Amino acid sequence: MGRMKIWISYIVFALCGLTMLAGCSDDDNSAITPIEEQLQDGEWTGYGEGRSGTIVAKVVVKDHVVEDVTIVSQSESVFAQDAINTIVASAVGRQDVMSVEADGVTGATLTSTGVIDAINMAIQAAMGKAVDVQKTYQDGTCDIVIVGAGGAGLSAAVAAAETSSLKIVVLEKQGIIGGNTNYSTGGINAAETDYQHNLGIEDSKQLFYDDTMRGGKYENNPSLVRNFVDNAPVTISWLTTLGADLTDVGLMGGSSVRRTHRPQGGSAIGPHLMKILKEASDKNNIEIRTSNKVVGLIAEGGVVKGVNVQNADGSTYTLRAKAVIIATGGFGANLEMVARLQPSLSGFATLNHPGATGDAFDWVTPLGGALIQMKNIQIHPTAEATNHILITEAVRGNGAILVNYYGRRFVNEMETRDVVSAAILSQPNGEAFLIFDQGVRTSLASIETYANQHLLKEGATVGELAGFIGVSADALTATVNRYNAQQKTGVDDDFGRSAVEMPVALETAPYYAVCVTPAIHHTMGGLSVNTSTQVLKADGTPIPGLYAAGEVTGGLHGANRLGGNGVADIVVNGRLAGLAAARYCN
Repeated sequence: MGRMKIWISYIVFALCGLTMLAGCSDDDNSAITPIEEQLQDGEWTGYGEGRSGTIVAKVVVKDHVVEDVTIVSQSESVFAQDAINTIVASAVGRQDVMSVEADGVTGATLTSTGVIDAINMAIQAAMGKAVDVQKTYQDGTCDIVIVGAGGAGLSAAVAAAETSSLKIVVLEKQGIIGGNTNYSTGGINAAETDYQHNLGIEDSKQLFYDDTMRGGKYENNPSLVRNFVDNAPVTISWLTTLGADLTDVGLMGGSSVRRTHRPQGGSAIGPHLMKILKEASDKNNIEIRTSNKVVGLIAEGGVVKGVNVQNADGSTYTLRAKAVIIATGGFGANLEMVARLQPSLSGFATLNHPGATGDAFDWVTPLGGALIQMKNIQIHPTAEATNHILITEAVRGNGAILVNYYGRRFVNEMETRDVVSAAILSQPNGEAFLIFDQGVRTSLASIETYANQHLLKEGATVGELAGFIGVSADALTATVNRYNAQQKTGVDDDFGRSAVEMPVALETAPYYAVCVTPAIHHTMGGLSVNTSTQVLKADGTPIPGLYAAGEVTGGLHGANRLGGNGVADIVVNGRLAGLAAARYCN
């Protein structure tokens, strides 16, 4: 249960800012503070936001005690069902609300939070405590409105707020903040940082630039890449001042050296980053409105003046502003759009949260805004094959190998994502197995999440592991032995994995495997922007008052995004967008 306390502390930002449906209001911390009013008998309904949407719970109270709890509606993954069942069981017999910290279940953090929220809302209703499930907003004004409360949106909000006293409002259509950033595990790429220097890592902005251009097949916009690379180390320092731990520096596919900054021990970057940005937003009095969906832009004479917004109850209002920043993410969850742009991806699963649907494109194109490289859609090579949960390539960066159903390696595991994905798809069943040992598991804290989600197969020996995953024990043992021998020489004669890409031999029992297959991960195309993050028209001129940052934009990553460049993109360009919008307002 200890790890859950850590993970819940990362996610508790999702519970703050609004009411129970969207979190907990400033004067209602009942999600974590017991209430002693007596429960009233009857049936009571509550709502919460899980990983994949709204969770509805029905609580039956008899003799002032919770007699039964039923989850009436939910869209969570199959792996999360154990977490749901455990929480439901722990709610029976209660006479007060549940504690998020004590009652969560390891391995399904957002689901746990949503289920507990739903049950707590119902319990509060049984106590006769009125629960305002949604706040309805009216027409208003502010200096900067930011659309999207993920890593890019909150980076922009905090950066803008730090420059001067501005009224900043962040709008999020989902019931919780974070978007895809909540699920990011890898880290933040940057070159020439103090952390690299302290670890003796030799890197340069030019090498970072070259790796990014090569990884994108030189379809990247060079000016965007140069601007990104130059501002990355400054952004690492900025995040550090906000309290981020980026002291662990790892290796991701396509990078020549270790430059992926993440929390100590290799913990997931996304939850940590959102916790830091939410705390900074609160400190700077930034208003965040969840369950508020932007449906269009307000423009006068070609100048953007605000947004039209839909409340959770369906009513609408206008929020006028001096500047608008779009940080809505990509469209990887819009499978119809993906299939239309790339028919070869029809039928693929997605790793994206349900809000990544590309809404912003319909707001901007009527104003002449240009869309670029929309067909550049990335599949990630290592999604767990059954539940389609992302397995970070940091696992490979820390030493794991890939084998097929014949127990043999078939690719340089540290190649770019497009290359590794194509190689896996060419194998039997379009699947492969990530193989690693206890040494790799110990080196990367994010692997514990996969263990908690029951995604790992484990064997005391390589041969035993082979039996559990259905491959030849002799073949897999020979493959691991050969890889270990090559790792010791630093020369991969089979597939050209470099010495730095083979940090350890796989020889510390027990041994682990995860069955993986490619899934839709990142959309490289989007709104055309310049280095000042202004949204551009087809002729290259900016739309006054309109800025964009993160996956909603196109041009930075070219044909293929490198691991670690996604989170770097949202914080580097999110920060730059906030600074640019603040300058425009002043």
